[in-house]
Amino acid sequence: MNILRTLFALILLTMLTVTTWASLQQNILKIPAPVTGNPWFIATMFDAYFGFTTFYIWVFYKEKSALARVLWFLAIMALGNMGMASYVLLKLRRASDMKSLLLRAPD
Repeated sequence: MNILRTLFALILLTMLTVTTWASLQQNILKIPAPVTGNPWFIATMFDAYFGFTTFYIWVFYKEKSALARVLWFLAIMALGNMGMASYVLLKLRRASDMKSLLLRAPD
């Protein structure tokens, strides 16, 4: 479990660092059209959001509350890997083993 904590903490810190650096270089709303129209940019965006959706399916399964499901959906879709790493780190704080991390708590 400590390996997972370290991994997801590094993912979160790295994404926060690179996103901060990128935002200081250029406003995300001012990405040039040749970039956003590039087929590889488009394919990468589809790949990323399908990955976010796949991860969210697990979140939907884990969370029992409709509000939590909606809030985590918004966080994952808006923050991507930062939202996903945050979710896993929160779940790791409460998990006693891999089974409790991955599976929904019994009713």
